[in-house]
Amino acid sequence: MNRETKVRAPRPAAIILTSAAEARIAELMGRAPEGAIGVKLSTPRRGCSGLAYSVDYITEANPMDEKIETAGGTFFVDGGSILYLIGSIMDWREDDFAAGFVFENPNAKGACGCGESFTV
Repeated sequence: MNRETKVRAPRPAAIILTSAAEARIAELMGRAPEGAIGVKLSTPRRGCSGLAYSVDYITEANPMDEKIETAGGTFFVDGGSILYLIGSIMDWREDDFAAGFVFENPNAKGACGCGESFTV
């Protein structure tokens, strides 16, 4: 009897990073504090809409987090935040007045006026 071996396709990453976001992660990791193993995105409860995006250095990996290898370093997505972020695009944008990570999140149902927080 022939048994076919099923090969699972790799699961797509929870979030897509633009080349500008990857370049910014590389810059951050280039000047990271000692012991930092990567940069992590999470969505803590904050702001007037409920959730906010937070990007921080981390010193140890959590097995529940999504791990994304980039050319500039390891990027982690908080395991408890993945459901809020699936399908999102993370970009880095700079202009004459501001610079920061920008998120296109298909799960966000609303945001506060200043753009600091969002709701799902």
